[in-house]
Amino acid sequence: MVEKRYEVIWNIAARKQVKKIYDHIFKDSVQNAEKVFNEIIESSRKLEINPERFGLDKYKKNNNGSYRYYELHKYRIAFRIYKKHIRILRVRSVHQEPKDY
Repeated sequence: MVEKRYEVIWNIAARKQVKKIYDHIFKDSVQNAEKVFNEIIESSRKLEINPERFGLDKYKKNNNGSYRYYELHKYRIAFRIYKKHIRILRVRSVHQEPKDY
């Protein structure tokens, strides 16, 4: 059986959030900034196969099951599953006040 593969697409806002995270960590450690950045990007590539394995996003109002999330380090990555692609919606610190959307 051939596994379904999704294309992973990043929203502009999510890209900016990752850049902001990188810049924040960079102030203390270039090495750690690069490590966290690379791990976030690499983790998103793993969504190409079986993204349903991640939990439903409880902060999404009226979630029809297509909005999901996962946590990496201290960051919460929210995404949406479409028919042929995954869209990364936001990347936020788990220490930030959660936002419904």
